[in-house]
Amino acid sequence: MWKQLEELLRSKNITRYKLSKLTGIRQTTLQSYKDGAEPSFKNMIKIADALDISLDYFRKRDD
Repeated sequence: MWKQLEELLRSKNITRYKLSKLTGIRQTTLQSYKDGAEPSFKNMIKIADALDISLDYFRKRDD
């Protein structure tokens, strides 16, 4: 999931800091996702809404 999110952030020119501000999700929580923690469904909705994407975007597997 994190690889997809990083790619999307790069393409939209959004930093993790800005994502944190847009979603209300702490930067430490976003870092834990990068480190392998699974985000809650609630936080996935916040991220998808902030980035104006469907939750289906994250259904793709990291290969």
